[in-house]
Amino acid sequence: MTPEHNERVAAAPDEDTTTPTSSGGPEHGAVALPAHHSSPALEVLNVHASFRERRSTLPVLDGLSLTVEQGEFVAIVGPSGCGKSTLFHIIGGLLKPQEGQILMNGQDVTGQRGKISYMPQQPALFPWRTIEDNVLLAGEVSADAPPRAEALAGARKWLSSVGLAGFEQAYPHMLSGGMQQRVAFLRALLSPQELMLLDEPFSALDALTRSDMQRWLLDIWEQNRRSVLFITHNIEEALLLADRIYVLSNRPAAVLHEVDVPFDRPRREAITEESAFLERKRQISQWMREEQQKARLSK
Repeated sequence: MTPEHNERVAAAPDEDTTTPTSSGGPEHGAVALPAHHSSPALEVLNVHASFRERRSTLPVLDGLSLTVEQGEFVAIVGPSGCGKSTLFHIIGGLLKPQEGQILMNGQDVTGQRGKISYMPQQPALFPWRTIEDNVLLAGEVSADAPPRAEALAGARKWLSSVGLAGFEQAYPHMLSGGMQQRVAFLRALLSPQELMLLDEPFSALDALTRSDMQRWLLDIWEQNRRSVLFITHNIEEALLLADRIYVLSNRPAAVLHEVDVPFDRPRREAITEESAFLERKRQISQWMREEQQKARLSK
């Protein structure tokens, strides 16, 4: 791996490194708050992955390493098809890498399923289940699920807190796209696994709804500070939401740059107009254009 694959863009010297305490939100105890571990919530260590394609091998991940600290929001941006979803499948235990390890809270969980909470690009709600029953699904399939009455009370409180009171007995087709994404996020939030993987959850939404969902996600995340790994193609979205950003190369993916995001929390949309924000957005955009250019020249 070349030195540029390890470059890290430092945060501003005056960055506030204090961590606000959690406050607000329903106090029903259904959300898995960040546990007190000295180890990172997630460590991806030198992961290599490839797929067999007829008589050839297609390399997808090239010694990729990253970390998510306890209670940290980390974003991944990279070219389309570079292997971001494959990385999520490996973290979730659906695939095993040819080389490398996945650690959670210091424990090797490579190839093990049921260790993460996952939100896909589409809401993936079951159409025959009511909204509250969709929210309860993650707990139902977990060995650590609380009694149904307790889980139901918690789900209803959270539905109310995100503006879905009165829709508990509705079905998914009765909700807008943004409302369905809120339900999908709550389902992930209420699962007992502390680490959340969010795979471009707002990519299918229109620009206005996407902006609303970004503000909503910031508010909800501030209430519980779950450990999050977030895939997005939207550089502005990554800078607005994340504490750190990993910029990936073309396939086979490796880490090109690691960017510390220095903006104070709680974040507000107004920071997207600040010069420091725009400069980081310009720099990441330039890196991405360079990768696109490399891909075109290699064809």
